[in-house]
Amino acid sequence: MKTIIMAGGRGTRIAELFPNIPKPLIPVDGMPILEREIRSLAQQGFKDIILTVGYLADKIISYFGDGGKLGVKIEYFVEKTPLGNAGALFRLRDKIGDEPFLLLNADAAFDVDFNRMIAFHRQHGGLVTLFTHPNSHPYDSGLIMADKDGKVERWLSKEDERPQWYDNRVNAGLHVIDPKVLDLSIKNLELSEDELRTQTIVFDNGAHGLSSKDQVLSSKIDLDRQLLKPLCGTGEMFCYDSPEYVKDMGTPERFHQVEADFKAGIVEAKNLNHQQKAIFLDRDGTINKYVGFLRKIDDFELIDGAAKAIKKINASGYLAIVVTNQPVIARGEVSWDELYEIHRKMQTLLGQQGAYVDGIYICPHHPDKGFAGERPEYKIDCDCRKPKPGLLLRATKDFNIDLHQSFMIGDDDRDVQAGLNAECREAIKIVSNKDNALLETVINILVVEKNNKS
Repeated sequence: MKTIIMAGGRGTRIAELFPNIPKPLIPVDGMPILEREIRSLAQQGFKDIILTVGYLADKIISYFGDGGKLGVKIEYFVEKTPLGNAGALFRLRDKIGDEPFLLLNADAAFDVDFNRMIAFHRQHGGLVTLFTHPNSHPYDSGLIMADKDGKVERWLSKEDERPQWYDNRVNAGLHVIDPKVLDLSIKNLELSEDELRTQTIVFDNGAHGLSSKDQVLSSKIDLDRQLLKPLCGTGEMFCYDSPEYVKDMGTPERFHQVEADFKAGIVEAKNLNHQQKAIFLDRDGTINKYVGFLRKIDDFELIDGAAKAIKKINASGYLAIVVTNQPVIARGEVSWDELYEIHRKMQTLLGQQGAYVDGIYICPHHPDKGFAGERPEYKIDCDCRKPKPGLLLRATKDFNIDLHQSFMIGDDDRDVQAGLNAECREAIKIVSNKDNALLETVINILVVEKNNKS
């Protein structure tokens, strides 16, 4: 599979730290950020790479050459004039062929298990798969709205008005794309196919400069606005949710955070090729106030300290994963859409305080029958209703979790037993609805973890 990395940006915001250095060559803990990413790709078997370059292209080409020193083959598309972040794709159309390709944005630091993402893409059969993840500031990030199957329905930019409650699902600028998208998009663009292919492709491999045959094309093509957003609502674009490391390093502050994360080993450790540690959390009585069966969204209220606790989990390297019994589905008292909206409220309120959960796992079943309006298909003795460990085991498979290094926290004996049945390192019961109970427990876990390392 070909990998195209867009590496032509100027990095104007970070230029004060690194003047006259193209952003892909900015050293992070002694190694250019793009070299780190190419090395990670090579380890995963992605060795056929095309770099689209523009600003200070000669420096990038001189550094990487043909890629041989990194065990890959690198070719270059040099933009004599900026073509937008998608214009080069049309000039590369013949080179790409008919198989899906990875399209990655070098503006971000990332370390991702792309084989998992590609397997997801092939399983779902869409034209595009977007890498999406939660972050600590969804309120000022571009958001992806998807249905329960991951089909993208809406794509909100930072400037767009958003609903009151939303999933913390942020587009990370990493994609798997079927080249059919390029062919279909030509019909939606003002340029003709001949114009889109006007500029000669330069596969430099170290011989710097553009061919004298190159023709300048002034029109720019925007990847998100012109190619991808038109696929919203068609059922052909999916989001691949992952907790792996992707962070913009475009400002001095973010650069320093990325470098600290590399030095601490956090970036590589979050690649799902490596086993993860998780803190599993019950919902009602642990994160939000227990009010009996929660049926109305207005009754959802975070317990004091819950967001701070989850924010500490986010910073620790543990995954924060919610595992919750919701028999209101089986009882016919809450619809799936209503439950999803409650969880959107939870994610929105957490995000407003800089916290996020990496996954939400729901058991909708209830074995007892005889309720008015109940849904018979959910009236079963399942393997996911706590105290059974099914929800934790599903998350373990999805996120490659080491349960023996993970914790379960809840306010009910069933939560504790589910953690024990899953063979977690420890299962902890806290007082239901108690302010800061979750925060104190998380702090204790992390203090013990720190002492064990020292």
